[in-house]
Amino acid sequence: MPEIAEVETVRNTLKKRILHKKIKKVEVRYARIVESDLESFKKNLVGQSFIDIKRRGKWLIFETEEYYLLSHLRMEGKYFIKDKSDALEKHEHVIFTFFDDTTLRYADTRKFGRMNLILKQDLENTECIKKQGLEPGDANLTAEYLVQKFQNKHIPIKTALLDQTIISGLGNIYANEVLFDAKISPFMPACKLSMEACCHIVKSADKIIKEAIQMGGTTIRSYTSSLGVTGRFQQNLKVHKREGMPCFVCGTKIENVKIGGRSTYFCPVCQIKKQ
Repeated sequence: MPEIAEVETVRNTLKKRILHKKIKKVEVRYARIVESDLESFKKNLVGQSFIDIKRRGKWLIFETEEYYLLSHLRMEGKYFIKDKSDALEKHEHVIFTFFDDTTLRYADTRKFGRMNLILKQDLENTECIKKQGLEPGDANLTAEYLVQKFQNKHIPIKTALLDQTIISGLGNIYANEVLFDAKISPFMPACKLSMEACCHIVKSADKIIKEAIQMGGTTIRSYTSSLGVTGRFQQNLKVHKREGMPCFVCGTKIENVKIGGRSTYFCPVCQIKKQ
């Protein structure tokens, strides 16, 4: 699943290649991907141009002259840029054709991705955007903020880190890596974390996400980027997908358990269970 670093990489790549191209036609081959009225979605985008691409957490926000197109890649969503004459692939579900006869195609083998077209003035009142928490690197994401958010959370900290209303953009890969870097057990109830432990989470999240963005995100079997971009952060992973391999710090074998239904990789020595 693409997380904050992968979505940021897609955003930066698309900005270099599709901005200021006027949309000639919009084709939707799988209607459930579009959450807004389908006919209005297609009609209102014709004649518009993408003048900027922003991001909020894992949401891509394509800005046109009048609208914001919100796009969430979910598990397997990808964007491709192709010529109009290129044959349509089976899983290319939304196709934006520009007046220069190039196309932007949204492909999604599992069809979980979602799009929504809204007026620009409605962005901050749109539920999926309004409920986003703070992102790693935000000056307001402090230890005090996390202590307050975690105070009534009796769930494991690993699960709490995946709550997009608390920290926006973290997914399974980076939650595992942040907890290892911060030396915090993924089993620890979020409400029991000390101010010091929350400070470690803030610093680790900031550091790891910055590094991941610089390296183009993480390319693993379940998600690889399109647009000719291959992430390299998988070379820096300390615990994720390293079950049975020695910890880089202490040599203990990395373990993998399910927490909240998600694969959780951790070092049972470095990430002590009492924080």
